[in-house]
Amino acid sequence: MAGEFELIRRFFQEATSCRSDVLLGIGDDCALLQPLVGSALAVSSDTLVSGRHFTPDVDPEALGHKALAVNLSDLAAMGAEPAWVSLCLTLPQADEEWLAGFTRGFAGLADGCGVQLVGGDTTRGPLSVSVMVQGFVDPARALRRGAARAGDLVYVSGTLGDAGLALRCRQDPHMQRWLHPALEERLDRPLPRLGLGMRLGSFSRCAIDISDGLGADLGHVCEMSGVGALLDLERLPMSDHVRAYVEATGDWPVVLSAGDDYELVFTVPPQHAAVFDEATAAWDVPVTRVGVIEQAGGLRARAPDGGIIEEVSGGYEHFRA
Repeated sequence: MAGEFELIRRFFQEATSCRSDVLLGIGDDCALLQPLVGSALAVSSDTLVSGRHFTPDVDPEALGHKALAVNLSDLAAMGAEPAWVSLCLTLPQADEEWLAGFTRGFAGLADGCGVQLVGGDTTRGPLSVSVMVQGFVDPARALRRGAARAGDLVYVSGTLGDAGLALRCRQDPHMQRWLHPALEERLDRPLPRLGLGMRLGSFSRCAIDISDGLGADLGHVCEMSGVGALLDLERLPMSDHVRAYVEATGDWPVVLSAGDDYELVFTVPPQHAAVFDEATAAWDVPVTRVGVIEQAGGLRARAPDGGIIEEVSGGYEHFRA
């Protein structure tokens, strides 16, 4: 059975393409990295734990992709350009077939996003994956959760609820008829909205990625900005699969509260809205105006019948009683 350093050499040392700003990568005590002059360094990390974030029988290639994607999504929410990543992998055993699949998923996304793996750790224990990503952003264009202002318009990218519906279908045998491969793809292999995030700095000052559900994540924006928001449920973008499910069941929480979408929700000042809407017509990711920021705190929603839901429930939260 291969040891730790043999595993690193075989699976990770040359897993991703090289960048010119990596002076020294995997193999030494530290990586030596050359930050981009004039830019701030954006850093984010996340951990995925077996039994909590994924099942023990997860497809390792999908897990490798998702472990990196959820971290790159944080960079997208800041408007940052990704550069480097480190990986700490805890394994119950050195399963080389599993590692080969994991590395394919991880490296495939990394290469597609111009990211180099520069270090980390491999150890033995219960299966978990910890990733730290680093990227560059102009401090004057960085997107922040606490920068929303009353009157700003609220937008989201892509469609909502796909991953949440896929997860519910997997967990509940009675919902199998709603499961579709396109929904499972959104759950297993989310695509971080990096290009969109980098474009938003010209129009927006505030964004967050939707990892715990639109209600929860927009709620974080409202809390940190000292504002509230009113969502229009009829405007929420849904795939045909999710729309059919919601129309049949009335289960709006799958769109409002289910996590794992990894889309962006962001605000645009009203004076920039016309120019923004015109610009987005040529972008490769659709964006939809779904609400407005209000002066009074709290998150409300306008139902399709025109009634106001005064309190929108949040999404997933660790350690909730």
